[in-house]
Amino acid sequence: MRIATWNVNSLRARLDRTLDYLRRHQIDVLALQETKVADAAFPDEAFAAAGYQVAHRGFDQWNGVAVISRVGLEGVQTALPHQPAFAKPGQEPRVEARALGVSCDGITVWSLYVPHGRAQADPHMAYKLAFLDTLAVDAATWLAADPSAQIALVGDFNVAPLDTDVWDPAVFKDLTHTSPAERAGLTALATAGFREVTREHLPGEHLYTQWDYQKLRFPKNQGMRIDFAFCSPALADRVTGVEMVRDERKGSGASDHVPVELIIE
Repeated sequence: MRIATWNVNSLRARLDRTLDYLRRHQIDVLALQETKVADAAFPDEAFAAAGYQVAHRGFDQWNGVAVISRVGLEGVQTALPHQPAFAKPGQEPRVEARALGVSCDGITVWSLYVPHGRAQADPHMAYKLAFLDTLAVDAATWLAADPSAQIALVGDFNVAPLDTDVWDPAVFKDLTHTSPAERAGLTALATAGFREVTREHLPGEHLYTQWDYQKLRFPKNQGMRIDFAFCSPALADRVTGVEMVRDERKGSGASDHVPVELIIE
């Protein structure tokens, strides 16, 4: 089985690229983030025509997560069990479209879009840390209930765990993604028992999954490694390889992220 995760940064803008990617790479399950589309406007028919079932959670032009599968799709969960809410200015708090869990051929795949944080002193950073804390607690609970569970937590985590996961640590010193608190929030997943299989299989330095559109970041290879897969122990033992599809960042209309693929025996 081949499971991929991709922050597509607007599915409406990249539907054709997504469908072409599924075909060329023979993806069985694709977790998407930042679909930026409401459920009612999601292009289900296009994926159905390609042989895929779809589960999606989206409210408007912000956020949005999906799981697209050709190996079954059951037990849809539209949020983490204890996912925190966030209040935008002038609005009531809402549990945003940032987590979607689906069972695909015996594997529970969670598509996750961790909040950005915006700035160290911004309320969005407190929200980000609460989201990561909740994810770790829920993950530990799932494993405690069933140590043999087959669970993949995949997506855009908006955290670069190591200094070599960003092109220049000094640039990020007072920004987001590399602070001790953010990194500790991601490390808590390992404490909960999940393994970062992406790094296990691709341990090299300066292997990036996201390059900003500004300042020619991609041609200069000035990126970040922030898209990961954390697997339960039973599933991690089945992962035989990981690929970052760097070519998907090339060409007109590319997302700023690239897909990350897991090969599972």
